[in-house]
Amino acid sequence: MAHDPLRDRTVVVTGAARGLGAALARDLADRGARLALLGHEKEALEALAAELPVPAVAWEVDITDDAAMADVAREVRVRLGTPSVVIANAGIAEGGPFAESDAATWRRVVDVNLTGSAITARTFLPDLVTTAGYFLQVASLASIGAAPMMSAYCASKAGAESFAHSLRAEVAHQRVAVGIAYLNWTDTDMIRDADEHAVLRELRTHMPPPARRVWPVQKVAPRLVRAIERRRTAVYVPSWLRAAQLGRAVLPPVVMRLSRRTLPRLAAREPFRPTGLLGAGGQADRDGGRAPRTPEERR
Repeated sequence: MAHDPLRDRTVVVTGAARGLGAALARDLADRGARLALLGHEKEALEALAAELPVPAVAWEVDITDDAAMADVAREVRVRLGTPSVVIANAGIAEGGPFAESDAATWRRVVDVNLTGSAITARTFLPDLVTTAGYFLQVASLASIGAAPMMSAYCASKAGAESFAHSLRAEVAHQRVAVGIAYLNWTDTDMIRDADEHAVLRELRTHMPPPARRVWPVQKVAPRLVRAIERRRTAVYVPSWLRAAQLGRAVLPPVVMRLSRRTLPRLAAREPFRPTGLLGAGGQADRDGGRAPRTPEERR
């Protein structure tokens, strides 16, 4: 087990239908883990489960539904065994001015990214105590330094980071490890959709060169899996985010100065408007699990 720590272990991945979640599932399968794939998009989850070379089962579930998650957990134990690793990866985002944002959409982003992560932890924590397991909270650069036009996402990711720190302190004596994955821009449907909106695209492209780069999931997922194998308390992709962590106290005033200069110029070029939930995953959440099939449906 020291050389192959995930083989025959049950791993739960939320938001597994696409993007980073699906990439994590493939890398974990390569290491011999059994996969419980949770998310909204039933067809995509089942297709992923069918392609993996290990026991894998898909569950269509809303991670903000306590009762539904409890039902899934019972089925996971029966079909795959007691989970040793739980990855709180599911997340959604919306962009645009806070004052003009739809209140229900703003609240839903916080509910999925923060409350959904907490429900995921609460649901599977007894299993992690039994197995002396590992919980990984997928966070973001937004957990370290908030950006304008992404208030719900930044607030929820900062909250998820704080939740993970608190949980780690609570369960350390029970031999449960808690890690946080700090990620920069990752090439997912959500980020690609964000780039279709002028204000979000301009905000990203005006960041310093290292910060504006988009990382492919095929490079991000293996880094996270190695961190899981080593039960790391933190993993940074790219590695320079560790420096941003050290300098986080100076980020808010820097962001404010840049925004004060940049936002009026961008607004003069094109008015800021709320984006709605971003990407196919966001639309699947809005539609209760049915991902949009065509570009027209994504509008």
